[in-house]
Amino acid sequence: MDRMDYLNRDSFYSGVSEGVISFDRIIKMLNVKDDKLVVEEKGIYSIEKFLIARRLMYWQVYLHKTVVAAEQMLIKALGRGRKLALESDSLFSTSPFGLFLHNRVSREDFLSQPEYLDAFLQLDDHDITVSVKAWVSHPDKVLSILCGGLINRQLLRIEVQKNTFGKQQLAGLRAKCAKAFDLPASDASWLVFSGKLSNSAYRESSENIDILMKDGSVADITDASDNFNIRALSRTVEKHYCCYPKQLSGM
Repeated sequence: MDRMDYLNRDSFYSGVSEGVISFDRIIKMLNVKDDKLVVEEKGIYSIEKFLIARRLMYWQVYLHKTVVAAEQMLIKALGRGRKLALESDSLFSTSPFGLFLHNRVSREDFLSQPEYLDAFLQLDDHDITVSVKAWVSHPDKVLSILCGGLINRQLLRIEVQKNTFGKQQLAGLRAKCAKAFDLPASDASWLVFSGKLSNSAYRESSENIDILMKDGSVADITDASDNFNIRALSRTVEKHYCCYPKQLSGM
């Protein structure tokens, strides 16, 4: 239900039509067989479209290069901010957010000290946004670059490919970055980094979609469908990315 909801909603707000699915048709075709939720065979084509739409939406929206670059910059900014906060830096933050920035909070702390859970429940997007805006003018150059890029939409350049990025290639980019921004070599890894993207539209082993056939038998969608692409969607597709400042492109 959640996936049918967000696919249509995100498709509408992003302007990408590939996420539009026949959710009303799927709901009408739901049934129960041996205490398990199944989809009647008449709805098999709507399920096929649902799975294909999910795969396309991930590559075109959720894992789009711009989205990945912005998300990773935010992760790096929060990581850098936390590093500074733990080093006793007077880092601006809202009260509940600051509790986690300036302290190492473990699972045991959540269970034994109620104030951590209370503070966590108070956190929302506003805590992050106002902190990132304030950090734009922070004297730490790395934090300022990351936060300024997010606020002014000057995102890191991102390259995506099938193979991993070589260590020598990353080392070369980091050396250029340290020189371009007058940073210590150790700080360049905050602005030049690589990672992996994965997309699995359907995991047959853990989240089966069972089809109730006309003869009363039940089959997994990959077996019931005559569309060979559906079985292919059960395989996880991986890609690798590398982010670095746009200023390095011409160096």
